[in-house]
Amino acid sequence: MSEGKYKPKFPRVAQLKTLEQFRNYLEKEGIPLPLPEEPLSGPQTPLAKGHRLRSGRLIGNSFSILPMEGWDGTKEGRPSEHTKRRWRNFAKSGAKLLWGCEAVAVRHDGRANPNQLLLKEENLRDFEELYRMLIQEHQENFGRTDDFLVGLQLTHSGRFSKPNHQNKMEPKILYPHPYLNQKFGLANNYPVMTDAEIRELVDDFVKAAVLAQKAGFHFVDIKHCHGYLGHELLSAIGREGDYGNSMDNRSRFLKEVVAGIRSEAPGLEIGVRVSVFDWMPFHKGDDGIGVPAMTSPYHLAFGSDSSGININLLEPYDFLKVIQKLDIELVCTTAGSPYYNPHIQRPALFPPSDGYLPPEDPLHGVARQINSTSKIKKAFSDFYIVGSAYSYLQEWLPMVAQEVLLRGMADSIGLGRMVLSYPELPADVLGGKGLKRQKLCRTFSDCTTAPRNGLISGCFPLDPYYKEMEIHEKLKKIKET
Repeated sequence: MSEGKYKPKFPRVAQLKTLEQFRNYLEKEGIPLPLPEEPLSGPQTPLAKGHRLRSGRLIGNSFSILPMEGWDGTKEGRPSEHTKRRWRNFAKSGAKLLWGCEAVAVRHDGRANPNQLLLKEENLRDFEELYRMLIQEHQENFGRTDDFLVGLQLTHSGRFSKPNHQNKMEPKILYPHPYLNQKFGLANNYPVMTDAEIRELVDDFVKAAVLAQKAGFHFVDIKHCHGYLGHELLSAIGREGDYGNSMDNRSRFLKEVVAGIRSEAPGLEIGVRVSVFDWMPFHKGDDGIGVPAMTSPYHLAFGSDSSGININLLEPYDFLKVIQKLDIELVCTTAGSPYYNPHIQRPALFPPSDGYLPPEDPLHGVARQINSTSKIKKAFSDFYIVGSAYSYLQEWLPMVAQEVLLRGMADSIGLGRMVLSYPELPADVLGGKGLKRQKLCRTFSDCTTAPRNGLISGCFPLDPYYKEMEIHEKLKKIKET
C-alpha cells in the first residue's frame, strides 16, 4: 500500500517533536518504554560501553548491526556489488558488533530466495574477501579492529524456502501447520522432513561453520527465529521422533550443531538469535487491518499462552537454559515472523505489499520486545544479550537505547532496517553529533515490498543509490496497485 494513499490511524513518530510530547503520548497510550530524564551523548553515553566475552574477545561498544536477509547475491550464492556495498556500510556504521551480517544459507534448498548468499566450498574465497573488506573498512574509519566482533548468520529457511524461483516456494517443513499449509498451498499430507534429513542438515550447518571460520569470521549465529527451520523446531510439539515433542528433543538440533562446531571448528564463537515469543498467524481483515487468522486455543506459538496472542516465556526460558548449558554467551532476541505476524516482529506504520495495516500503534510492538528482552536479561545475567525492534523509534532511538542499557534491560542495541537508510547512526550518536533526521528510517517497508516482488532490497525512499535506480519506478507502480 502506498504511503501517499494511506492515512495512518496512529501518529507518526516524527509528529512527536519533543521529549515531553513523546513521554506524554506513551503515558496516555499505556506504552511502557523506558525514557531518560536527560539525554546523554558522546563518550559519556552507555552506548559507548564495551564488553569482553568469556573467550577474551572484546566488543568495543553497545551497538550491533542485525542480520537481514539479502536478495542481491548471484544465483550461485556469491555476493554482488550491491551486497558488498551494504556490508561496507555495516563496517563503517560505528557499531562494534556485526551480528551475523546477513542470513546465509548452509545449502541450496534452504535459500529463502534465489539470490540469497550460500556458504559452500566453491564460494569460500568470496566470503574471505567479504570478511577482509569489513576489517579494512572498519580499520580505515575507526583506527582499530581488535574490538570489532564479526559474525555470520547460518540459516535454512525451512517452510519458507524459495531456492530456484522468486515465486515458487519449495518448503521443507517439520510438521503440518493447520493454517500455514493452507496459506501457502500445501496439502495436509505434504511430506515433513525425516529425522535422517535433519541429521544431514546438522552436518551442513557444521560444514558451513567450518568454512565461516576459515573465511575469518569470529562467530556464527545458529538461527532460531522468524519462522525458519530452527524456529519451527521450537514449536514442533506434535512431531514424533528425535526432534519433536519434548524440549529436550526440540533443542536437539541446536545441541548437535554446537557439538559438531566445537569438534570441527574449535575456537569459533557461537551465538543464537531466537524469536523469544511468537503469536498465531495474522491476516488482513476486511478493513485492511491485521487480525488473528485462527481461533484459540492455539498451541503452536513458541513463547505464547494458549490464546496465541499473549506472551508466556516459560518454554523460551527452558530453551535458554539449554543455550546456557552449552556455554553460549551471545544471544540475540527477536520475535514472531515476517511471513505471518510481522507487526510483532518488525513494528512499522506502513505495511509491505503482502502485509496488513498495524492493529496497534507500532510503539506497542517495540515495547513488547524490549520488555521481554529485559525479563530474559534479568533471568540470564551471564548472557550477552542483543535486543531488536528499535528502528521504529526513529528520533527517540538513542534515548530509549541508552535508558535500556542504564537499567540493565539488554547489553547491546541491535539495528536492522535503520542501517539501510542511515548506516552511520551509531557513529553519529557515539560522536555526540545530532541525528540526520532526513536519513531516519520511517518504516515505509520498501525494503520488503521490493524483494517480495522480485526486486533487490534496499532503502528506495531515502538512499540515493537505490532511489536513482530504474527499478524504483517499477516499485512505485507496484505500490500503487
